[in-house]
Amino acid sequence: MFSRGLMDGAGVFIRADGLKYEGEFVCNKPMGQGTYTWPDGSSYMGEVYDGVRHGTGTYKCAKNGVVYKGQWDQGKRHGKGRVYYNQDKTSWYKGDWVTNNIEGWGVRRYPSGNVYSGEWKNNRKHGEGTMRWRTQQYVGKWVDGVQHGQGTHVWILRRAAGSQYSQSNQYTGDFVQGQRHGQGTFHYAGGAIYEGEWKNNKKHGKSKFTFKDGHIFEGEFVDDQMMTPSLHRNRVLTPLRGAFPLSDSDTAILGPNVALNIECLLDKIPERKHDTELKQVGYVVLRQDTELRSIYSFYSRLSHGHSPDNTFMLSRLQLWRLLKDCNIHHHDITLIQIDHLIKEDATTDIHSPFTPMLFCRLLCCLVIVAYHIYNKDMVSQRNLLASCLSKLMTDNILPNVKNVKGFLFGQPDLSLVAVNYMKRCWEVYQAYCRVNAAPRNDRTMTYRHLLWMFKDLHLLDNKLTTVRLLEIITAESPEPKNLSSCLEQEITFLEFFEVLLGCAEVKCQQVSEGLEESLPRSNTEARKGLPEVEASHSVPVPPSSSTTPEISSLKPVEIEKPSDTVELLLAQDLGGQQDVSEGPQSAEHTQGHRGRGKAMQTSRMELWTQTIHQFFNHFFFPAFEHHQLVTRNVNEHKLCLDKAKQTARGRLSIRRLMNDQMCTAEKLDEHRMKPTVGPSTVHPQVLRALKQSVIKASSALLIHAWMQVKSTNIFLVVKRSLFKCCKIKLCFIKRNNFICLTEG
Repeated sequence: MFSRGLMDGAGVFIRADGLKYEGEFVCNKPMGQGTYTWPDGSSYMGEVYDGVRHGTGTYKCAKNGVVYKGQWDQGKRHGKGRVYYNQDKTSWYKGDWVTNNIEGWGVRRYPSGNVYSGEWKNNRKHGEGTMRWRTQQYVGKWVDGVQHGQGTHVWILRRAAGSQYSQSNQYTGDFVQGQRHGQGTFHYAGGAIYEGEWKNNKKHGKSKFTFKDGHIFEGEFVDDQMMTPSLHRNRVLTPLRGAFPLSDSDTAILGPNVALNIECLLDKIPERKHDTELKQVGYVVLRQDTELRSIYSFYSRLSHGHSPDNTFMLSRLQLWRLLKDCNIHHHDITLIQIDHLIKEDATTDIHSPFTPMLFCRLLCCLVIVAYHIYNKDMVSQRNLLASCLSKLMTDNILPNVKNVKGFLFGQPDLSLVAVNYMKRCWEVYQAYCRVNAAPRNDRTMTYRHLLWMFKDLHLLDNKLTTVRLLEIITAESPEPKNLSSCLEQEITFLEFFEVLLGCAEVKCQQVSEGLEESLPRSNTEARKGLPEVEASHSVPVPPSSSTTPEISSLKPVEIEKPSDTVELLLAQDLGGQQDVSEGPQSAEHTQGHRGRGKAMQTSRMELWTQTIHQFFNHFFFPAFEHHQLVTRNVNEHKLCLDKAKQTARGRLSIRRLMNDQMCTAEKLDEHRMKPTVGPSTVHPQVLRALKQSVIKASSALLIHAWMQVKSTNIFLVVKRSLFKCCKIKLCFIKRNNFICLTEG
């Protein structure tokens, strides 16, 4: 369009060099919204001012596929904008621009997947920023595109939650031109810590090195090597071989990644035998190494789903189950006592079920437990620790391990559901624990406290009676008939939680019987060969498994799902009770049996899920919350009563004080003192009487005394200075029928 001979409005203009503009014109100039197209195919679409890109627009480069969307200023990228460097849009930058340069704050994603977010200057990382590689991350200062200044670099070990490698290598300190240089601290994934000086990415200078077993080296490092001072003067430092283990022999046998921390046992053995004892223990561990690692792997997988690296870390809860499966508690030692024997850090809760236990910690536990069980049975004191450990492995561990018992881990698939309620039950357990006196200073509970808890929460009824509860409690007891000893036993959270799971079956048995009718027909037929057990007298038996638990693909069930309850699995496998025909069966018949077996397993899983949901969410947790609320209200009421009693006692004290002063006034009345207006001197006998009155009132600042002088009531106020004076001047001010005496 033209106006007065000038291009004005919408139109198309093509220059001689092939540049094409299509859009709005104002007075012969491209102005407003428009599109530029270059001969090579590149284009710009957006705002134009005075013939140049200005405002917001999108530029596409035909040669390399780069696309910029954002703000422009006088033909240059300036302000906020995003640029895609490839057609797949896997490489891009989003952030601030200054005259065609990346400057300010922005996020850059590289084709490899690495991402930097932070400050930029002149197209380079400069200032505070975070760089995330696939297996690393750096947070800190940058200068001209490299790490320079204070920062934290983390080498990420990608492991699932609960993995043995739950920690990562991490360095926090000074960087110079991308290298660790200056003061810094390096935390190793295995637990070791280096604090000190660095030079060109190497440990160099004064430093402190803490090994994973707790030992500490403070001294000099040179080119990543630990140095030891020479005994002679003017001699250079010499490298310190090894990694400062408990002993050279211990490390040589068990390897650098296993360090036994059994100082508590070595203190009971002559020092000259320490190296020999450690060496012999190392030999025993080495002989059983394959089996011990298999045990660690087996129990660390209990109640877990699939692990990408199959390296779960053992928890204290799983360690308790391992010890109970091996009947360690049959040797006059409880799990609570074992917790105290193997404790390392007094600042942590030694009874927490969630505490991780490394493989070396498991070895230490077995050595310590073996000593306390068998040290008195050993005929010879030679190689005492090794002999005790060998006996423990032979008599307890190897014959019984992996035969998982108990209500929690006995069925692997079912434990995946039960663990959803564990954290909240841990809170209940802690609420009912009692504080033990010094030197223990821990919090535990006994089976007797557990009985009281069921009574306080009103969970006992005609199904879950006290007798039934005691039968569940003593299911794994070495002396189930010795109830008095059993009730006084301190229990861990594992024993507490498994009693709750056992009670869930009994408490919700009535609903479960109704739900059980919905099982497939084959399930009912399979039960025909089983002995009938009366519901009113049956006691749930902790399930056990002698085979390696299959890691179920089922996801943990959410606690909030609506459900009823059901009796826990029958003691026998239902699928194994079906009749087997003598002749060969068809493939269709076999597949039918397999299908029914899967349906039965799924139904049992659903019923178990509904059972524990009904018990915990309909009975146990509501009862606990109600009891806590009532307890808080009672405590608040008691507090109010105590305050009221204190107030009443104060008022009573005032009344008694007034009565005492009245008696004093009667004595003073005998002297018939005459009132005087103005300064006066108190009679010595009156002064003595007043002093006695003050002494009776002890710390009171004001003494109230009623006096009658010629039928006139006098209210006497005397200050502490009465004790210091032999005589006192009094001023009388008559108010109503009272005359107030104050110090003049």
